[in-house]
Order: sequence, then C-alpha cells, then structure tokens
Amino acid sequence: MSSWKRGVTVSEDNKDYSPNNFNYIISGDSISKGVIYDEVRSKYVILEDNYVSLLQDKLKGVVRNTARFGNTLIKGIGNLKKDVLKDKPNIVLIEYGGNDCDFHWNEIADNPDALHSPKTDFTVFETMLTETIHYLKNQQITPILMSLPPLNADKYFKWVSQSNPEAEINIMKWLGSVTKIYWWQERYNSTIIKVSEMTKTKYIDVRGAFLEHPDFTKFICVDGIHPNKAGHQIICDKVLEFIRTNYQHLLQDHNDLAYE
Repeated sequence: MSSWKRGVTVSEDNKDYSPNNFNYIISGDSISKGVIYDEVRSKYVILEDNYVSLLQDKLKGVVRNTARFGNTLIKGIGNLKKDVLKDKPNIVLIEYGGNDCDFHWNEIADNPDALHSPKTDFTVFETMLTETIHYLKNQQITPILMSLPPLNADKYFKWVSQSNPEAEINIMKWLGSVTKIYWWQERYNSTIIKVSEMTKTKYIDVRGAFLEHPDFTKFICVDGIHPNKAGHQIICDKVLEFIRTNYQHLLQDHNDLAYE
C-alpha cells in the first residue's frame, strides 16, 4: 500500500520511490510513437525529436514508450496491462482517441449509403478509458490523460479520399460537411475531459496548447492529423509545463525534495 507525500510516493515495503527511480510508461498511438509524414520521401517516418524523446532528457527516471502506429484504446490497453505487470510504472501517460474516432474511409467511399461505425464505439471508448484509469489506480499507479491535438479537417478529407473526385463525392455524401470530421473528433476529446473529471484524474491540455495559435494547422502534417516536428515541440512544452506545476521533483533541473 502506498501514499503520497509532497508528490512523492512512499511505500510501506520501503521500496525506493525517489524520483531517479521512477518508471513511466507512455501508452498511445502513432502521435506518441513520433510518426510524421515526410513529404520529401512521401511516406510516414518516425521523428527522432518526437515529444517523448524530448521528454526523456528532461525527466528523472526511466521512460518507456509503448505507443504503436494504428493503436486504438482497445488494442493499446490490452498491451498496457501486460506492461504494467512487467515494468511496475509509477506514472502512465495515456494518449488515445485519434484512431478510435476514425472510420474505414475506403468502405465509406465504396458505399456511402451503408451504416458505418468508428473503429471504437463512442460509448465503448468512454467505458474502457474509465475502466483503465480505475485499474491503474488500483495498482497504485498514477494515470495522466492527454487531450487530442486538433485536426485539419480540410486536409484530412483530402487525405482519406486520396484526392479521388469520385471518393470525395461519396464521402461527402455520407459526411454532409467536412466540418463534421472536426466535430466528431471533438466528441472523443470531450469524452477524455469528461472521464478526467469523473475519475478525478489529471489531464494535459494538448489541444488547448495548439489552439492558442491562430493558425494551428501549420503544426499539423499534410495528412491533416499527425503533428509535425513543430507540433511535437508544442506537445513537449505542454507536458513539461504540466510536470512543473504538478510533479516538479521529477524534472532533471529540479533539486531533490527531502523525504519525510
């Protein structure tokens, strides 16, 4: 059983929970993996200076990035439970929603009159996220949520329709409006905030950090959804701001706190 003193975990079994021995897990999708679209090479690549890599040099302890390209909450949480038992992290940063709210656009383009569902049902997403937080807290692990970076709906529409005029017509027939793409993603983002409030779990307002900029779209790749290099710097800065406010003792540039 463990408790919190001055933001540092102290355990009855005398396990060392000093900041230098902290373990973190980043559980998420391609954004946390550091995936960006390289327009020169016309393919997805992993950005060396992604936000997780930038954080590793700023935090005390060990950061393990388990994020994967294409991860939905359902896929990621199954692996997270295995990783938790193996690594016994102190903090888990949870970043999901971008793939969960997405659709199989090729199927929509082929048959816009059919019923199409997102990769993770809206209600399932909320339930699973809530259950995951309860699971981590029961394991004496601190979960931290991340809100979703905003997407560029116009570019994303072009991307999923592959700039194919026929596909654009069919997808638009099903959508009704390009702005619905932004609205739909915002619903999932709002659910993250809702779950944060219901479970009394802190969250990092990544979305707000992007929206502070009048033209946030310049921080998004040509696909309309993945943050680019400058976007990853925005995420890193926001996470560091959050840590300074809530867990300052975990930063490399902060003197260790005295333990009681």
